Amino acid sequence: MADLLMKMPIPYEPKRQNRFLMRFPTDLGINEWVVQTASRPKITIGSQAIKFLNTETYVAGSFTWGEIAVKLLDPIGPSTTQAVMEWVRLVAESVTGRMGYAAGYKRNVDLEMLDPTGVVIEKWLLVNAFPLGYDGGSLGYTGDGLSEVNFTLKMDRAILVY
Repeated sequence: MADLLMKMPIPYEPKRQNRFLMRFPTDLGINEWVVQTASRPKITIGSQAIKFLNTETYVAGSFTWGEIAVKLLDPIGPSTTQAVMEWVRLVAESVTGRMGYAAGYKRNVDLEMLDPTGVVIEKWLLVNAFPLGYDGGSLGYTGDGLSEVNFTLKMDRAILVY
């Protein structure tokens, strides 16, 4: 058993789930310090079967980028609810029923993982991201938890910069 542990490199430092930043464009007014959780990009690759006689072989089909779940703190000021809802209203305005142009609501968002000293060691660029909705969480008199804002980002693609 000791021999197995000796094979681990001495400078080994795993990436940590709690060392990340999510940076939104400044015009949205969503501060990076309100981000509590975010999922990392996911990709699903389909497959296509090529049938011949009694067998099948496969080739890759089209691929789809998954959605990114984001949870934010909601301070009194600046209000995260207000900032997220203004972005949602660029997509779909609930008062008038109008829908926005993609050029008006799509934004690039950065998702960065940090080392112990705060240096960015992994950077994802979420290209043309937009919110799929808004979830203000729940309220209750029995708890004293913090108010949260939850939403899901959909993007055209994700690029692993490094």
